[in-house]
Amino acid sequence: MHNTNGSPDPFVYVDPPTLALGKVPVQPGYGQSPYAQPPVPPVPPGPPVVPAPQAGADQVAPSSEDGQSTPTAAPSTASTGRNGLIMALGSLASRALGFVRSAMIVAALTTGPLGDSFNVANSLPNIVYMMLIGGALASVFVPELVHAAQTHQDGGVAYTDRLLTLCGVLLVVLTLGAWLAAPAIVDLYSHYDGAQRDLTIAFARYCLPQIFFYGVFTLLGQVLNSRDRFGAMMWTPVLNNVVAIAVFGLYMVIGGNAKDAGSMTPGMTMLLGLGSTLGIVVQALGLLPSLRSARFRFRPRFDWKGAGLTRPLRSASWALLLVLVTQLAFAVITRVSTSAGQQAHDAGLKMGLGNFAYTNAYQLFVVPQGVITISLVTALLPGMSRAATAGDLTKIGSDLSEMLRNSAAMIVTAAVLFFALAPQITAVAYGYGSSSAADTWVIAQVLMAFALGLPAFCAQYALARGFYAMGDARTPFWLTVVTTGSNAGLSCLAYLLLTPRWIIIGMAVAHTTACVLSIVITGWALGRRLRTPAPVHPDATLDLSGRRPAPRSGLDGGRVVALHLALAAACAPGALAAHWLATRFGATLFGSLAGLAVGSLAVLLSLFLFAIPLGAGASVAPLARKLRIPYPAPAVTAGKHRR
Repeated sequence: MHNTNGSPDPFVYVDPPTLALGKVPVQPGYGQSPYAQPPVPPVPPGPPVVPAPQAGADQVAPSSEDGQSTPTAAPSTASTGRNGLIMALGSLASRALGFVRSAMIVAALTTGPLGDSFNVANSLPNIVYMMLIGGALASVFVPELVHAAQTHQDGGVAYTDRLLTLCGVLLVVLTLGAWLAAPAIVDLYSHYDGAQRDLTIAFARYCLPQIFFYGVFTLLGQVLNSRDRFGAMMWTPVLNNVVAIAVFGLYMVIGGNAKDAGSMTPGMTMLLGLGSTLGIVVQALGLLPSLRSARFRFRPRFDWKGAGLTRPLRSASWALLLVLVTQLAFAVITRVSTSAGQQAHDAGLKMGLGNFAYTNAYQLFVVPQGVITISLVTALLPGMSRAATAGDLTKIGSDLSEMLRNSAAMIVTAAVLFFALAPQITAVAYGYGSSSAADTWVIAQVLMAFALGLPAFCAQYALARGFYAMGDARTPFWLTVVTTGSNAGLSCLAYLLLTPRWIIIGMAVAHTTACVLSIVITGWALGRRLRTPAPVHPDATLDLSGRRPAPRSGLDGGRVVALHLALAAACAPGALAAHWLATRFGATLFGSLAGLAVGSLAVLLSLFLFAIPLGAGASVAPLARKLRIPYPAPAVTAGKHRR
């Protein structure tokens, strides 16, 4: 027995082991990280070594010979939480301005064919960006940069320069190819013809260069993340939204009142297209002060041969294949949604039942993931990569499990608010300009269908980062094939079976179904990968029964699922009250704001009242602290705690 500080407890008798067991070395094989180091030979007895001071998470380590800073030590738990909060605040600010930007686009271009043309043209660079920042290259390069920083004599400086140079060349080729293929891309994503097709192609010519600047932003952001500097990458998108808001505001001020594709002038098209791309350029340039503060100096290096770039390129190839598969699925969904909108228009349905409603509801749906899940997982990824380098796979699972439990209250509450108060949320976000009450009601219905899959959507994103931390980009690719394939297939099924009024809602249900299927498969695959034999302590006694400790993954999936269900049950009474109260305030903008405020309070009150009786108080306490609400700490149960 030991005290909490690790010293022996003098009041407890310790029975010495009857037969000490030697430590069993970990055998290489299935589930072991490719970064795991070989066993270190024993060090001869000698004087104790005093460790040198290490740089903290917010300090810059000594510079290398090339003038760049070497990586800092692993951040503490407090630093990880602080980094997650900084990123969450930046993402929240960016998302808030993103809604203003979306409202400006709706007011300027309406929810009809004109808005669809701009949305389709701007979708390819945006989706590529979401894949780059949300999982593909972002999750591939952080483990590689961390590993190089820990194992290379120069702290990974030359390796980083070579990797950035090579990726920059590939980005130029990709962007140029996309720009030349703009007509084919437009035809892939839509079924437009005549003036609307020409307008969409013109928009695409101006928007597709965003791919290069999104890629530069992503790569430089990963350099900062690998050095435990997370804030800039989450805050600089604010600059992009400010530029976009200014551009669409200028468009409306100078007389941009086109109602269809034929009335759009080349000057109006250039203003909106180039203005959107300018925002991405400013976003990428916004990282330069943080890079300078981190003492990072990029020097192009083309000596790629024999530089150890094979592994990251192999992982990046899987990541780019993941982007390709996602784009193919997105193309199917876009064509289906635009066709559904055209069918609704031909049937005389006076509401937005096409791609614009699906896209705007999705933008609301992904806010909790961007603000909460991405921020927390991004802060965890360097530490999980270090654990993979050390071969400690169970720590990866336990870190992910802890993150999912800590964020569960916020994610489940957001899902409940989306479902109960969707009409009020969409009215506040999009009820401006040419948008009608019928248009926002359709977006609300799509959002309600999306909301059911929000916890699974966020959890799947987090668990996939576990594979990337171990240098495995192939497994997430095949998991994405299952997810996107099922989403696209079920969306096509909805298009074939449902009437034009319900196709878009059916597509949102298809997305939710795909999310649930994906989290089941991802959780099973990651648990199997992380499950390694528990190490035998040298002081352990021999178990005469012959039983060995069961392998652990650290994910504790049953506990995480039970916690989410308990939180949903705690929010349910408040959700019913919130829906009833919100409808009493009317459908005006003021009424929607009042209903949203009162309904949110009802859901939070229900959560705080019923969480402790349902055993979910420990997850709710951090949320209460963030909201500055006094909340009793859950009682510690007696007996053996689950680790």
